[in-house]
Amino acid sequence: MKQLGAVILCKTNLPQSIMWCETENPLWGLTVHPDNPKLTPGGSSGGEAALLALHGSLVGWGTDIGGSVRIPAHMLGLYGLKPSATRLPYHGVPVSTEGQEHVPSVIGPLTRGLSSLRDITKAICDSEPWRLDPKVVPLPWRPEAYEDVRNRRLSVGLLVDDGVVKVHPPIERVLREVAAKMSAAGHEVIAWDGSLHKECINIMDAYYTADGGEDIRRAVSAGGEPFLPHVHALITRAPPISVFEYWQLNRRKLAAQKAYLDKWNGSAAHTADGRPVDVLLTPSMPHTAVPHRTCRWVGYTKVWNFLGYAAVCVPAGRVEREKDPKERPQYEPRNEADAWNWELYDLEQMEGLPVSVQVVGRKLEEEKVLGVAEVVERVVREEG
Repeated sequence: MKQLGAVILCKTNLPQSIMWCETENPLWGLTVHPDNPKLTPGGSSGGEAALLALHGSLVGWGTDIGGSVRIPAHMLGLYGLKPSATRLPYHGVPVSTEGQEHVPSVIGPLTRGLSSLRDITKAICDSEPWRLDPKVVPLPWRPEAYEDVRNRRLSVGLLVDDGVVKVHPPIERVLREVAAKMSAAGHEVIAWDGSLHKECINIMDAYYTADGGEDIRRAVSAGGEPFLPHVHALITRAPPISVFEYWQLNRRKLAAQKAYLDKWNGSAAHTADGRPVDVLLTPSMPHTAVPHRTCRWVGYTKVWNFLGYAAVCVPAGRVEREKDPKERPQYEPRNEADAWNWELYDLEQMEGLPVSVQVVGRKLEEEKVLGVAEVVERVVREEG
């Protein structure tokens, strides 16, 4: 970044453990939403997103192992890219659970505009970061992949519900509005179900505690800090697993990834041109910004970390009193997380808060998701 002429301003606040959709630690305290201090800006890159939303910087960088770039972007009306692992450099950046390779954390940019997100990603890719970071694949920016999707009819898979936690009414409304505008603009939109999502998330949750919480426990203890309640719950959730058990988990991961690959390829049977869908259009979160310490379900973001897919968060609307139900609709929750999420719906508190959509591509398709994000933004603005 410095070689490209960047001026580094500061390091922003992170949650203890860097493994939470909140931004709080015993050293610097709680980061709040710029528009309402009672609400969270999300996490774990909530400090970076808050500074950016307040125009304190031009580009922010976050780490993302389960949504930590996209969740703050969604809650603050920003743009955020989660690249596939090995696309952007990570060498030398400290992170919790450093050394695990099962679902790698990635670095991604946050911006206030889509062109800035594209430009900074292109600049980093073209700087040959594989010469500095041995994990980065030698893949420069591919302009043809970016231009291709900006200038043709797209096929989009629409995921409204992951089958585990139902999204709030404003999230579903905005997502369906975007899908309708894409269809009206001539793009093909087909239904995409949440099959396989629960299995992917269950495997990923098992990975989170594979070491029994030892890495995070050691890091926090070395600093002499008290454990925040959610961190303590994470490191005591399950005992460490054996190497053999870890290998079996890896086998389950590969099988789930192959099943999703087959599912994506199988979408060719449902598209007009007989090719698999270009991208998926999904929620980023099941809710908008919520009160502090109430964010729990991040399945709509972390499933793409598990699969290694590229994803970009695009602001697409806001909660509107005239369009969204004032009272919580009658709904029979499927599980504890679903019930918890449904109880969070509060139109009065949420009115005016930003809502994003998530554009998801396959592995190393950063150019593609950024190009489609531009198409999405264009149809949203043209259609009002």
